[in-house]
Amino acid sequence: MINYRTFDMKKLMIATMLVGALALTACDKNSRFGDDAMAAGAGAGDFAAGSPSDPTSPAYFNQTIGDRVHFAVDQSTLSAEAQDVLAKQAAWLMENTEYSAIIEGHADEQGTREYNLALGARRASAVQSYLIERGVSPSRLKTISYGKERPLAICSDETCYTQNRRAVTVLTAGGAGV
Repeated sequence: MINYRTFDMKKLMIATMLVGALALTACDKNSRFGDDAMAAGAGAGDFAAGSPSDPTSPAYFNQTIGDRVHFAVDQSTLSAEAQDVLAKQAAWLMENTEYSAIIEGHADEQGTREYNLALGARRASAVQSYLIERGVSPSRLKTISYGKERPLAICSDETCYTQNRRAVTVLTAGGAGV
């Protein structure tokens, strides 16, 4: 008669030893993907593709270039600070033509839904116009207004209102059109 409990324990021990051996093999720096692969990638940049340190990645765009600009109360006029961010966005988009962008216009909670949708549309349009003036193809840019419907911060005071009065440039794949 076969003792299945002993048989299962032996299988478990063998499986554990195999997994351990495979793990050790994978850690060997002289494996076929070790030194040679690292040497081949040397000089290609000290960043992982798609990471915030990769200057061609959306993560880099969002964190280093900046994906949003803010506006004054009831305004769609671009401040000097907003223009600086947008100039960097335009340069990045000109270098990375495989991306298009959707520009979202937002407003704070003050005012009616209709007013804030119109204000968000004017903000998104101001950003779009600025990027086009800097050479970004209009076919790569689309606008949408969310008005006060998608607040970043929720509270009824100026600290929240300031964060919600914004336009956000959201990158999408496909440079020929959005």
